[in-house]
Amino acid sequence: MEVASGDERGTTERVLTLLGLLQQRQIWTGPELADRLGVTPRTVRRDVERLRTLGYPVHASQGVGGGYQLGPGQDLPPLLLDDEEAIATAVSLLVGAGGAVASAGDAALRALTKLDRVLPTRLRHEVRALSGSVESFGGGRTPVDPDVLMTLARACRDEVEAGFGYPSGSEVRRRRVEPYRLVASDRRWYLLAYDLDRDDWRSFRVDRMTDVSARTWRFRPRAAPDAATYVQESVASRVYPHQARFLVHAPADTVRAQIPASAAVVRPRGSERCEVLSGGRSLDFVLMHMVLLGHDFEVLDPPELRARCRVLAERLLSAGATTSPVPRG
Repeated sequence: MEVASGDERGTTERVLTLLGLLQQRQIWTGPELADRLGVTPRTVRRDVERLRTLGYPVHASQGVGGGYQLGPGQDLPPLLLDDEEAIATAVSLLVGAGGAVASAGDAALRALTKLDRVLPTRLRHEVRALSGSVESFGGGRTPVDPDVLMTLARACRDEVEAGFGYPSGSEVRRRRVEPYRLVASDRRWYLLAYDLDRDDWRSFRVDRMTDVSARTWRFRPRAAPDAATYVQESVASRVYPHQARFLVHAPADTVRAQIPASAAVVRPRGSERCEVLSGGRSLDFVLMHMVLLGHDFEVLDPPELRARCRVLAERLLSAGATTSPVPRG
């Protein structure tokens, strides 16, 4: 491996400084950049060419008001952040990862794990202190400890085993898992992992975990189910004692807009129909919600639910029948 000479290191540092200046302001003139960098305008032009070679779209314009400008590129090049910008970015991502907007939470956590790779140790305690001072109110996702999210995200990224306490009946048991993916629903964070003690895939609510830790023992990734689909099916049906499937005579997009993703799985069956998988503590409860959607539907499973439909239909017809008014005493 070759070691860069002092001149090469000096050039690299100067080019990074130039990039930082271009990110700070819309337009710089050549003399302004030369004065800031302590070099000649000719050296500035060479350094600009180096940035272009690395994929940064640096535009140059002539005349009054002209100069060098960093423009948007086809691909997203690396950003150069100072300490304050890195801290602000990390804190914002931590808030986004635990926030109420599910679609933003996933992306925020992915970006945070990338930033975590390069964030200097000296800045970590400042990020933790600042994130602890941020609160929110109102509805949205169940709050979780950002450090727990980061621990699990690192374990997924680095393919190392994780351990945590998790409720099982009336007691909390220690679980050993191979973490695969973190999944955000509209209400909660979940971890899809291979449970080493139960020898099967499981989904876990992150807000129920205690004493979360990542181990140094690495594992070879297994063939895994689709994380989002598995977790959604677990949340919407498998956790309940009763499950039911329906064929709904309405487009899948229409039904998805009526049912929270955590309450049912909706699969298209052509352009005008869809299949709905849901669960509940009683089949009557599930059936009531299907009726309230306002669409024609058929019961696919379980068979006994069809008989229950007839019983409830007769009861509703009886309740809606014309009756004599009750005399007032």
